[in-house]
Amino acid sequence: MPPFLVVFTILLCLRTPAGSAATDTILAGQALSVNDKLVSSNGRYALGFFQTRLTANWYLGIWFNTVPKFTSAWVANRDRPIKNTTSLELRISHDGNLVILNQSAKSIIWSTQANITGNSSTARLLSSGNLILTDSSNSPNVLWQSFDHPTDTFFPGAKLGWDKVTGLNRRFISWKNLVDPAAGSYCEQLDPSGVDQLLLVALNSSIPYWSTGIWNGKYFAALPEMSARHSISPKLVDNDKEKYLTYNLVAEYMDPNMITRHVIDVSGQAKTFIWMKGSEDWVMINAQPRAQCDVHAICGPFTICTDNKVPHCNCMEGFTITSPKDWELENRADGCTRNTQLDCISNKSKTHTTDKFYSVPCVKLPQNAPKVEGAASASECAQICLSNCSCTAYSFGDSGCSMWRNELLNIRQLQCSDTTNSNGETLYLRLSAKDVQSLKNSRRGIVSGVIIGTGISALGLFALVLLLMVWRNKNKISSQIRNESEVCDGITAFRYNDLQRATNIFTEKLGGGSFGSVFKGFMKGSNAIAVKRLDGAYQGEKQFRAEVSSIGAVQHINLVKLVGFCCEGSKRLLVYEYMSNRSLDVHLFGSNSMLNWTARYQIGLGVARGLAYLHDSCRDRVIHCDIKPENILLDASLLPKIADFGMAKLLGRDYSRVLTTMRGTTGYLAPEWLTGVPITPKVDVFSYGMVLLEIISGRRNSCPSCPSGGNIDVYFPVHAAHKLLEGDVGSLVDHKLHGIANLDEVEIACKVACWCLQDSELDRPTMGMVVQILEGLVEITMPPIPRLLQAMVGSSNSTCSFFVSGKRAALRA
Repeated sequence: MPPFLVVFTILLCLRTPAGSAATDTILAGQALSVNDKLVSSNGRYALGFFQTRLTANWYLGIWFNTVPKFTSAWVANRDRPIKNTTSLELRISHDGNLVILNQSAKSIIWSTQANITGNSSTARLLSSGNLILTDSSNSPNVLWQSFDHPTDTFFPGAKLGWDKVTGLNRRFISWKNLVDPAAGSYCEQLDPSGVDQLLLVALNSSIPYWSTGIWNGKYFAALPEMSARHSISPKLVDNDKEKYLTYNLVAEYMDPNMITRHVIDVSGQAKTFIWMKGSEDWVMINAQPRAQCDVHAICGPFTICTDNKVPHCNCMEGFTITSPKDWELENRADGCTRNTQLDCISNKSKTHTTDKFYSVPCVKLPQNAPKVEGAASASECAQICLSNCSCTAYSFGDSGCSMWRNELLNIRQLQCSDTTNSNGETLYLRLSAKDVQSLKNSRRGIVSGVIIGTGISALGLFALVLLLMVWRNKNKISSQIRNESEVCDGITAFRYNDLQRATNIFTEKLGGGSFGSVFKGFMKGSNAIAVKRLDGAYQGEKQFRAEVSSIGAVQHINLVKLVGFCCEGSKRLLVYEYMSNRSLDVHLFGSNSMLNWTARYQIGLGVARGLAYLHDSCRDRVIHCDIKPENILLDASLLPKIADFGMAKLLGRDYSRVLTTMRGTTGYLAPEWLTGVPITPKVDVFSYGMVLLEIISGRRNSCPSCPSGGNIDVYFPVHAAHKLLEGDVGSLVDHKLHGIANLDEVEIACKVACWCLQDSELDRPTMGMVVQILEGLVEITMPPIPRLLQAMVGSSNSTCSFFVSGKRAALRA
């Protein structure tokens, strides 16, 4: 295990007292000692004293009581750790406040500091995780609550924002490091300028480095997936007294064995985790900003940050880590320090400095760098920098001369090559002449060593060279796999033997299709995985790896995440995140399906979002080509994720043949597949329309449908088109819902499906338009009956002449 993982594991092992008190309340005259704890009535949260191992400090806090791995959610005395616990206790003081009392010293270490007129107070830990102090004689009167003084965790039901009357600002501040809950470097808060958005801010500079985008009444613009998570109900409140964001968990959609946690992490990212019963660790399901290097000053001064690499922070050449202990605890605020002081500092009497510049190529420089006028060339820019001792670096390019003084922050390494346009720039870093010479000698030594080694081999070790070449070719695959984490931008390359062990020699089959079979597996120290063993992948190894890398870069909340691959000889396997609720067809067509209408509608919307992302937001447009319920997977909270996208690239030349001959997929193919014309993203739109009808009806479109006025079975899309025409969409809803459905949403979904099934791709909407319609942002008219369906029923009526609910805004694909 890498050293940083060992440290991380050790440092997060926090110790809690063994004893407990089976109560959620502290009354006047009672005390809570270090061996006791309060437990909320639902058992989910506990309050008590806990200790961090490395510091031996004690804190009063609230944690997740049912999670085996101790995880703090709130800390009372985060900036005032307690050293001695001999006579430590929590009690109601004589003035009615809740206090941490040192009995031996007769001193108060921490207090709620509420303005209380009486002294008859009661403290209680609620099932929401909120610790409240109330007046015993008037229990609804809350005198103080922990929700008003959050630390780093956003509890369901809590408020993020401010009280306009008192000026109280509720915001979340990260821990100082992995084991110190003191206020850290990063904050999550409502935009103080009044814009309806959340910001992540670096506290030491007040610089926002990420925002959610504007609230539109349902979700934030940069987080459209918020509306897809039907298990969470967010709300932004703005009135005369308060402005805040809150959210609640919708019990109807929550797995009782699942616990969620939203936190502003020491990494500066806002992260959301879930804990499932039987898990060994929290599973992160979202992080913003997604790239670690987007966090302001995450590595500290004089460092270079590299995304998709561990460690992502490294000192610049000529610098060393200022505080290795803090660095290991992920507190890198002090960054790195010079190995040798600059000449202009150590010899201020000199008129000329001996300092030199060391080039750092292929980096992304900080935005809004200070420009220097009058420097027409790189040499002039360098001389201006050397003339000012506070100048630590410069760059020169098309935009002219830029200079940085004192601390140098937010330098980001890019992946540059002759074939990629990464917009990388070169930074010229000011170092002492001694350090520059040392770096040059180091490079020269490496080159000399290679030359000398080559000469010796050529003269006396020719046979050994041949042997090494044979050994290298034999082990070429395994060596490439070991290095693939860099080649494939974070997509892990697995050895075939490891995947055999992980899947118990491919024994637990989850499913299969024309692309191959899928097996469940477990990697040591991680959660479950799904391993797809591909059939018919014909590319060479280099091309396969390149395509896997491009597919792995496509990430969206409604797409199944590709975590790795295997490429050994003719073997081609893909490793995905495991979806605990299997595929959509299991829920739609199984006899025990219990998906209610709201869940179905949100699944349809989530699939539309995923397809819209593939079609419109990827660098290279991705056409899925095989949308069907079997390729829509559901996570623990029934969030839909599209699987098998990018298969056209992996299967190469025989992909179209596989598609048109596969069993069980024919019913989802657009008409143009059969005519041989070039396909477009509109083939996915057609398939989506078919799937949407199945979501509504809970039955296969290709199976015999319900009778239409007689005993003759009718193809279900035909039946659906007629019922939509007649205004009887309620009869199309899955009978397992027992008539419980939002008929307005059913009608919208039916219209969308019929528009998607139009014969001409030009008449079908884009998936982006489908998303807007299902979200209620765009109105939709009654669609024409597709000609193919019309021919099947012998109808001459090509359109419906009425509009439902007065919606007359036309849909134009």
